[in-house]
Amino acid sequence: MTFSRQTRRSLLLSCSLVPAVLVMHGAAFAQDASKADDATSVGEIIVTASRIDRAGFEAPTPTVRVTAQDLSVGARPNIAAALNDLPQFRATTSAQTTGTNTGAGNAPVDLRGLGISRTLVLLDGRRFSGDNDLNLIPSILTKGVDVVTGGASAAWGSGAVAGVVNISIDRNFTGLKMGVEAGESSYEDAKQIRVEAAAGKSFADGRGHFVIGGEYLDNDGVIPKNSRPNIGRWATVSNGAGRFVLAPDVGFSNAAYGGLIMSGVLKGQAFNPDGTLRTFDAGTVIGTNSVGGEGPSNDDLSPLVTPQKRYATMASVTYDLTDKIKMTAELRRSRMWNNYIWFGDHNRGNLTIKSDNAFLPTAVKTALAAAGQTSFTMGRFNTEAYPTIDFERVSTQGTLALDGSFGDGWRWSAYYSHGENENNIDTPGFFLTQNYANAVDSVISPTTGQAVCRIALSDPTTNCVPINLFGQGAPSKAALDYVTGTPSMRETSKLDVGGFSLRGEPFSLPAGPVSIAVGAEARKESVDRTVGALDTAKAFTSFSFSAMAGSYSVKEAFAEVLVPVVRDIPVFNKLEVNAAARVSDYNTTGSIWSWKLGATNEFFPGFRGRITKSRDIRSANLTELFTTSTTGYNTIVDPQTNSSVYVLTNGGGNANLTPETAKTFTTGFVYSPPSLPGFNISVDYFDIDINNVITTVSAQDIVTRCANGNTDMCSRVTRDSSGTITRIVSTYVNLANYKTDGVDAEISYATNLDRLIPDAPGRIRARWLMTWVNSLTTNDGVSKIEYVKSQGYSFGLGTPKTRMTAALDWAGEVFSANVRARYISPGNYNNTVDLVNGHIKAYTYVDLGVQARLPEIRGHEIELYANATNLFDKDPPIGSLYSPYYDVIGRYVTVGARMRF
Repeated sequence: MTFSRQTRRSLLLSCSLVPAVLVMHGAAFAQDASKADDATSVGEIIVTASRIDRAGFEAPTPTVRVTAQDLSVGARPNIAAALNDLPQFRATTSAQTTGTNTGAGNAPVDLRGLGISRTLVLLDGRRFSGDNDLNLIPSILTKGVDVVTGGASAAWGSGAVAGVVNISIDRNFTGLKMGVEAGESSYEDAKQIRVEAAAGKSFADGRGHFVIGGEYLDNDGVIPKNSRPNIGRWATVSNGAGRFVLAPDVGFSNAAYGGLIMSGVLKGQAFNPDGTLRTFDAGTVIGTNSVGGEGPSNDDLSPLVTPQKRYATMASVTYDLTDKIKMTAELRRSRMWNNYIWFGDHNRGNLTIKSDNAFLPTAVKTALAAAGQTSFTMGRFNTEAYPTIDFERVSTQGTLALDGSFGDGWRWSAYYSHGENENNIDTPGFFLTQNYANAVDSVISPTTGQAVCRIALSDPTTNCVPINLFGQGAPSKAALDYVTGTPSMRETSKLDVGGFSLRGEPFSLPAGPVSIAVGAEARKESVDRTVGALDTAKAFTSFSFSAMAGSYSVKEAFAEVLVPVVRDIPVFNKLEVNAAARVSDYNTTGSIWSWKLGATNEFFPGFRGRITKSRDIRSANLTELFTTSTTGYNTIVDPQTNSSVYVLTNGGGNANLTPETAKTFTTGFVYSPPSLPGFNISVDYFDIDINNVITTVSAQDIVTRCANGNTDMCSRVTRDSSGTITRIVSTYVNLANYKTDGVDAEISYATNLDRLIPDAPGRIRARWLMTWVNSLTTNDGVSKIEYVKSQGYSFGLGTPKTRMTAALDWAGEVFSANVRARYISPGNYNNTVDLVNGHIKAYTYVDLGVQARLPEIRGHEIELYANATNLFDKDPPIGSLYSPYYDVIGRYVTVGARMRF
């Protein structure tokens, strides 16, 4: 395995930090591994589905526990990527892809495919700043993750419509642990190094405990997109018979490297680097696309996986102020940054060249004169100033919490947290509309005989520099400097949140004690984005940032009760009813209620049934409310013209959005037979019905819904005189309805292997998870679209019918191994487009991991490990760029070492 110079340098730099940590904390750190795996105490957040923290309470809302061991399978680069392997999640992008837009490198999670804003992410039961970005949390300090797969707004507030992901931090870790890891794909790219370390120590005679940890990651990314044969240069085009086809080797038919003449006597001729002409090989022209031939594509240059560097750190101090009060102080800091090629600013047949242009070759001028032409139109794929994106995201958050008890078992908690996130982006290389027009319109000066901008003839004071566009590499640096600029933005978002809760058992009934939890919370979120002067002036042709500023605040009160109804009688061994309610008062939209009612019952030893009904809410976030304008480009299929087109898409916020409400129903059972210790099975049905949904409708769905008769969607589509779509507006709206239902199931078994095979060494653990989705639909009031089996298109809402994950682990005294299979049922590329070749077969990926513990050296534990994801290097389905389900990287191998002191 080889690594780039930068990768090697980063690895050496990161490794140099490890001894520094060791020296800082000294060899006095003694390992206390037992504490890391012990059950948490009553005062800690262990049941994310509820505020009730009574020992032994099991909430009626389904919860999946993911341990630190589970998160390590496959050596995924962050917590989100590890969770996305679970069938309950829809990956925001593929397992290792980070996307190449202005949010590149973010790692959010999305339960049920209902959108990342409907999955509430908590850190030890408290909100954290960072827009659901799990890259901000150092994995080395993570003790585990609780995933609530049902509505939990009554317990935790807005955003928990699809569920809750609660990350638990190991605040009791003692000792020192470190890790170093390197990875590479089967294509010898995506090279990655990762270094992590954590240390913990008690002080003040055990009353206090300090933990600090962090991780550093450097990934070279995958550049360009067409380095993967099933990914780059694929597009949806018409097959000429009223249907569409996913075609390979698709480029622009109205642009060429160095320029393509689009009109007049020389139509179809392209400029060579020396300014001479050649016949452009357009392959098969379908609309603005060419299949085959030499049509250029952004996929030839832009990344599939964005290069990124990041670090995440966290420090935590807990201290017993008294025997009854514990203080927790926490500081978290992270940064992500890089600079990479982005997407091109091209002329797609819309550039007018006059016949007296100063740089136009003589042969071309002669041909135009002979034909009586005074101008022609040209398309040009501009590589000389191909824009790049230089981004930096910094997150800082501090939290102070108090936990205490009084009286006969009453517990209370209070906390305040302040977080700030900076998002700074510069994107040099975009054309300035007026400067570019001035520079393109060049002539020969009648006084000097040199090329000048035509505007210079009437305004000698102009700083215009004429540009030569005839041939790749023809523009001078001075001209490029004049015609391009740098869209830029500086954004800071803030979160201030605090709360108080009281829990206890005020009295008992014959079936047991009644538990209650009451509390109040307050939260303020704000954003302030400034942009460059050129962005403000809308000086750029194809891309610019927009300023944004705004804030909202909410005050909330909640209450929850657990009532034991019947106990220790046939069929009703332990019947409990759980109810919760919350009122949320927003300064933007007023007050709104959420509630939950559930019950659990042990029908016979080990078999417990559960059922919940809830009303969940979500209010619009900062982006949805205050974004002023966004710019993007998408290739969409137009049913009206039966063609595909690469079209400008503008988005934005909507200050008039109203909260969405959801009705959630879950029911199921858990069975842990006493006669078979270590065996567990659970099955749960879910039904989520969201009204007044806050969302943006994708560009393709806008066009499809317009064709289905939605006049409001048609008003968002702009066409030119020939009927070709030129612009689509996709601002946030309240859509009528989202609805999904299905079944989750899990079977697990853990035991010593000698219980199954006499004298066999080690311990095994088997786990199988499945999610079956019956339906996932959106309804805009005019048409309803079904998204189940629509699973190849990355920018839609699609989900497979069935996803399953099966894992088998074996751990011995020295060696251990795990194998995992990830299954995706067959489906379609995109249900909203009639594709001839849109069917996707069933996929199964296999992952393998092995570990070896070396003999202890002076009490130090060292473990070596290797992992291979997508072991058999399965190619993804065709055209699955940024696929949320399929591995677009190929086999990925990581090797590393972990050390504990």
